[in-house]
Amino acid sequence: MNGLMPVGESDYTDTDFQRVQRIAQAQAGIHLPATKRALVYSRVSRRVRELGHASFRTYLDFVQAPGGEGEMEKLVYALTTNVTSFFREKKHFEHLETVVVPRLAANIAAGGRGRVWSAACSTGQEPWSIAMSIMTAFPDAAAHDMRILATDINADVVARAAGGVYPDEETEGIPAARKAQFMESCGDGDYRFAGPIGRLPAFRVLNLNASWPIRGTFSAIFCRNVVIYFDEATRERLWQRLSDRLEPGGFLYVGHSERVSCATQCGLTQVAPTIYEKDD
Repeated sequence: MNGLMPVGESDYTDTDFQRVQRIAQAQAGIHLPATKRALVYSRVSRRVRELGHASFRTYLDFVQAPGGEGEMEKLVYALTTNVTSFFREKKHFEHLETVVVPRLAANIAAGGRGRVWSAACSTGQEPWSIAMSIMTAFPDAAAHDMRILATDINADVVARAAGGVYPDEETEGIPAARKAQFMESCGDGDYRFAGPIGRLPAFRVLNLNASWPIRGTFSAIFCRNVVIYFDEATRERLWQRLSDRLEPGGFLYVGHSERVSCATQCGLTQVAPTIYEKDD
């Protein structure tokens, strides 16, 4: 690095922040208000240091130049937050187990299939929680055409999610009986998902604000704590696209601080504070 590391916020100008704002919006639909200026400095300065650039300007020049595509991905990753836990917002999983899974089981028994989408899976706690809920309410699910699509914009967290390995302390939200049923010790303080449950989730990298190479519809979609990063127009577009991917009677689960402001226009009916049902 040889003294090229930025020494402080003096290397970070309003112009730099505005460039990051434009990149975030264009690449991922992320809206960064002025109140996020310090957060952007904290997150992006790590990348500037690691690559040995003299300033934010030269780093951003590199990111936007031909050949900077890989670092562009890293920049977007740095701007996104991956805070999650197993069975976060338990009411969603209770609803999934008592309302959605029985319908899925009946549909599969009649020759159909079951599909659930975790649309911002982060490091995997959400889709693995979905899998445990499905297997608890429908123990034979893995032997049938039952799948969970788990996607995220960040390839690094998707890779970790797909591995299904978690430190013991991160599994505290899993009831003991389910942990014993669905996980096994790795012998080093980590636990991994093992057995038939591993056949349910399929992990993919996906930008929610780009094209979706997805066929068919879903009985349930989890898209939680994502739209808080978007402006209103981007949110409404995403809600409509998600609604279009729900089968009639399917459910959309959103974050505790989120609401679908255009529910009626999207053909959704709110059935609980953070649960919406697709109209028939």
